Amino acid sequence: MCGLAGEVRFDGGHADVAAVAAMNGRQVSRGPDSEGLFAQGSVALGHRRLQIIDLSARAQQPMVDPALGLAMVFNGCIYNHRELRGELEQLGYLFFSDGDTEVVLKAWHAWGHEAPTRFNGMFAFAIAERDSGRLTLARDRPGTKPLYLAEIPGGLRFASFLP
Repeated sequence: MCGLAGEVRFDGGHADVAAVAAMNGRQVSRGPDSEGLFAQGSVALGHRRLQIIDLSARAQQPMVDPALGLAMVFNGCIYNHRELRGELEQLGYLFFSDGDTEVVLKAWHAWGHEAPTRFNGMFAFAIAERDSGRLTLARDRPGTKPLYLAEIPGGLRFASFLP
């Protein structure tokens, strides 16, 4: 089930980490197994984890890959993650976890905005790109995994859970 939350600032300010932590705290029921926060300048990401596919700490979120310059939070399940992982390994990508979250992260790096068209499953995610400063929010076409947006002065907050 998992829960994700975050904030991005458009006014040059830093994201409000305390606000994202509070949003994250409201999602305990969605992810009782662990929680995490990531902040870098104008972006802050929060995650509550329900361990299903990869039960190890290696699949902790927010997931950060310093070599690729990407950080992400993910809610959902990519049913064809093993097949996509095989394709990505053939392209030279190395993996440190066994779940679908890292497949989404590497797929984004490899295929960019085309990556979600390759996903068979339900998902919502946020990916922050260190080098460009860009934050991308995405969800599955039918909206099975929700992604709620709220405008705030100078920015945007988002979460997978309304309260």
